Parts: sequence; structure tokens; C-alpha cells
Amino acid sequence: MDTNLETGLKANREIKDNVISLLLGNDAEAAIAVSNSFLGTNYPPDTKVSFTTLTNTMTKGRINDLSFVLDDRLIVLIEHQSTVNESMPYRMLQYIAEIYKQLHAGKDEYREHKFTLQRPKFIVLYNGHPDKMLEDTQILHLSDMFAQYGSQDKEADDGLTDLELTVKVYNINNGRNKNMVKRCATLHEYSIFIDMVHEYHKTMTYEEAVMKAIEDCIEQNILKEFLLKHKGRIINMLTSQWNMDLALEVRGEEEWEKGRQEGRQEGRQEGRLEGRLEVAKKLRAKGMNVTEVAEATGLTVDDILRL
Repeated sequence: MDTNLETGLKANREIKDNVISLLLGNDAEAAIAVSNSFLGTNYPPDTKVSFTTLTNTMTKGRINDLSFVLDDRLIVLIEHQSTVNESMPYRMLQYIAEIYKQLHAGKDEYREHKFTLQRPKFIVLYNGHPDKMLEDTQILHLSDMFAQYGSQDKEADDGLTDLELTVKVYNINNGRNKNMVKRCATLHEYSIFIDMVHEYHKTMTYEEAVMKAIEDCIEQNILKEFLLKHKGRIINMLTSQWNMDLALEVRGEEEWEKGRQEGRQEGRQEGRLEGRLEVAKKLRAKGMNVTEVAEATGLTVDDILRL
């Protein structure tokens, strides 16, 4: 069942296609399989699935990649990343707040007694370059983004926080998290496809690598129907994302080298941040809106508004 929720939420991208979203789409069977694979649940194939992917009220474009409710009990939010975005807990916080608001608006929000909320789970699927994430899994915490206590706050620092949100990032490159990925046939075949792209890119351009991987997968009956139906969109999605990631990487290296030559000691990490800020400026100058720039660069909306 497709029940995408419309929202005026502007703190995230208005629309940005990626292959995972296109692949999983509003496929209830795939949603159940992904949840059982990565969450360790055991929902049967006939489980009720209600999709809650957020859309922009003006453009009708997607805001988050994919979200759905299983059996009226569990809300699963899935994002796909080609680079690990450490601000993802903040984005997930916005998503889940908006989803809760719309699921319970008008009937629960003014109740005096507590009511039942669907339990949330946050999943990020990473399939960027294998060398950029060496672990099978990373865990990101919202609390890691909080401002540090000042001297006047010491008594309030009891080692706990009044708000926490945890996001698990799963590396789904071929060979990573094997048992989890294999439980979902669609993701398993997708990981094989992306692995082909990475391998072919060693000896050809990225677009050529994507095209050859598509042709070989079709021949080997790997995601055959999906690739035949969406070949043009897939090529555009993957090459666009790769070009953006490369631009950020190169710009970061340039800023780091510039700083080194000027005798600065901030190091590579600051250089990469400066590079992202420079790319953000250029994207804004080209007319890209703030939310799209935030998604493309991994910066926060506040970072971009301060430019």
C-alpha cells in the first residue's frame, strides 16, 4: 500500500533520486525482506505494510528515501548513501517527527493519557567506494552532535542526555554483511551490480563502467527486469552522484594542499570541510536550493545559510 505522506518539511532535500529508492520503491515484499535482514525481525510475507515516505507538498518529490510501517508496530526509515553522512541522526530526527505528526494528527496528539507509538528503526545502506568505509557497520548517535557543556553546565552533566537517536550504517558492498544482504535477494543482486561498477571503473570511465555493469548483469539475469526498465535513469543517477562525490573529494584535497603550502596545520579534515563549503557556494551560485546543496555536500542547512 502506497500512503506517502505530504509535508512542507524543508530542512531536507526536495527530491533526489537514487537507485536504492527506485529499486525498493513501494515494494512491500522488498520492505519486509530488508527489515528481516537488517533488523533481525521475522515478519511473514503477508505482513501489512504501509509506506510513509515523505513528499513535498509543492513539488510532490520525495524528501526521505524510504519509510514504512510494518504491522502497525514498527516504523522503518531507510536512507542510501555513497558517502557516510555524520549528520544523518539529525535528518532522521526530522523525518520521524514528521511521520509521527502525520500518523497521529487529530486523533492522538491531545490525549491526556499515553498512547502507543510505532517503534522506530533507522537504517543507512552504504555502497560507496569500498575504500571509504572499511567497517561492516557504523553507529551514529544524535548526542555526538550536541554542543559541549560549558563551565556553567557541569552540574547538569550526569553522563546522560534527555534526547538520543541511533542510526546504524550498513556497508552493503559485495562481500560486506554477507548474511544480512543475502537474506534480501534484491539487495544481494544490487551489491553484485555495484561491485561490477567499481571493478570496471579501474580500467574505464565511470559512465562506461556503469553501462558495462548493466549489460553484464542483464546477460547474467541479475536485476534483469529492473535494469531493462530503468537503464537510462540508473546511468544518470549513478554518474551524477559519482561526479558530485568526486568534486567534493578533489576540492577537499585542493584546500588541504593549499593550507599546507601556506604553512597552516589544520590538516586534511579541515581541508575537506573547506572544500565542501566551496562546492556549496558554487552549487548555490548555479541556482541549486539549500536543501539540495545540503544533501549533495553533507553539510547542514545552517552551515549553508551562513555562507
